[in-house]
Amino acid sequence: MKLSDMQTKDVINVVDGHRLGFIRDVLFDGASGRIEAIVLPPEGRFFGLFGGGEEVVVPWAHVVTVGRDVILVKIVPVGKTKKWRVDS
Repeated sequence: MKLSDMQTKDVINVVDGHRLGFIRDVLFDGASGRIEAIVLPPEGRFFGLFGGGEEVVVPWAHVVTVGRDVILVKIVPVGKTKKWRVDS
């Protein structure tokens, strides 16, 4: 699968059903060439232009599945904020 194909899929959190947006970037392991993590835009960004906050980095181990239209991830919301944490 090409990165451009992954960037067109919605990323959904299976913990709370929240739509996290589209993949902004992918982090690779230089030695193995394997994907280490996906990077999502900060909450509230409109096409990556408006809004603030920190990018959400989801380790590849927390990607549940990559489907035809969506990518399901498992990250835990932190309280009522629009932030998430990755539990081991």
